Amino acid sequence: MSEAFLSIRDLKVHFPTTDGIVKATDGLSYDLEKGKTLGIVGESGSGKSVSSSAIMGLYRGTNAQVSGQIILEGSDLLTLTDSEMRDMRGKDVSMIFQDPLSAMHPYYTVGNQIAEAYKVHNDVSKKAARSRAIEMLDRVGIPQPDRRVDDYPHQFSGGMRQRAMIAMGLINDPKLLIADEPTTALDVTVQAQILDLLQDLQRDFEAAVIIITHDLGVVAEMADDVLVMYAGRAVEYGSNKEIFTQPQMPYTWGLLSSIPDVTGDTDVPLIPIPGNPPSLLNPPKGCAFHPRCPHRDKVPDGRCATELPELLAQGSVPTHLSRCHLTDPDRVYEQEVLPMIAPDRVGES
Repeated sequence: MSEAFLSIRDLKVHFPTTDGIVKATDGLSYDLEKGKTLGIVGESGSGKSVSSSAIMGLYRGTNAQVSGQIILEGSDLLTLTDSEMRDMRGKDVSMIFQDPLSAMHPYYTVGNQIAEAYKVHNDVSKKAARSRAIEMLDRVGIPQPDRRVDDYPHQFSGGMRQRAMIAMGLINDPKLLIADEPTTALDVTVQAQILDLLQDLQRDFEAAVIIITHDLGVVAEMADDVLVMYAGRAVEYGSNKEIFTQPQMPYTWGLLSSIPDVTGDTDVPLIPIPGNPPSLLNPPKGCAFHPRCPHRDKVPDGRCATELPELLAQGSVPTHLSRCHLTDPDRVYEQEVLPMIAPDRVGES
């Protein structure tokens, strides 16, 4: 295994409020290799976007309490000065935000904003920056880029704005690209185009990519590795194949059972995860998922409600980690969960 390009170690992002401390991210660790894509999935409020915003240094100057390590190419980003972080943000590390209409300024043209992102990190003229913006708009598939460069964000469709945000994110050839829900609110054909575009550009730029989403279909299409988050913590981590074919954590089972199997019986109902995500002000003791977990009674001595499980290798693959007290998750999944979510696959080798 090659050396990690990005290493997150025990990352905590806590927000003091009048009601207490909101532990949005609480002890998150993972690695990402250069040229690879990591998919981060989980329900809303699980800490996906918060952890990635911390990588960008977006909580500097706020009351957020950020600790741990964010090591990019051997340098801990949390130890950088504000000036050093500004130099790195947008150049070495870039982010595509969830809502391009609110992320882009309505008073400035699309081309002006993309060119400005280039000028901040490169000593070039306005003409050269504009030419670079047109080049990037053309590269992300904007038709007539020399004309559309002077349009405002509201004159672009949703898919076109997302392409413009991708152009802005990639204009400085970043080493790490974070895509936060890049296909939200787009129709399925545009989603497919955006995903294909990201994959093509990743190959061209050889960037490491973090894609944050609640859509497991997007993760299955794009990610090399998958990180499943719940209540601010990683609850499962492994390769794309491991997560989708041999998941170890009941929460992951719930996510997989709540999406349709396009090759399965169309009459099989979707199985939602019961209950609601926990409050991050006062998360449950023990395993945070245990109040919603239908398999907690299989663990003796009520350990799920009292003892936080470690993120450890549960099966035969040492790189496939899960946070669960179940002693034989493979048997539970194959005998109880899989027959419910994919009855036509039971008995397959």
